[in-house]
Amino acid sequence: MITAIVGYIACICMILGYLPQAIYTIRTNDTDGIAMPTFLLMAFGSVFFIIQGILLGNWPLLVTNVVTGSCSAIIFIMKMRNDLRRRRNNKRQS
Repeated sequence: MITAIVGYIACICMILGYLPQAIYTIRTNDTDGIAMPTFLLMAFGSVFFIIQGILLGNWPLLVTNVVTGSCSAIIFIMKMRNDLRRRRNNKRQS
């Protein structure tokens, strides 16, 4: 019972810690401060935690990483799109 409680508390903390930054990035479209290598490692970590959550039947682990992984995927797409636009604009100005 205590393990489940700790897991759900961790789930809430992780989501509440990650979600404001994700919402800010999505609303402002500001991806300049995102370091891709670090971000990709965190995204891959979420994917592996999703797999582990499924294999263990650990719902807090699964839910937390589905939410953070989904946000990561959205932000990754935004970051790639913004970087591509920036490169295109720099080429046009050169």
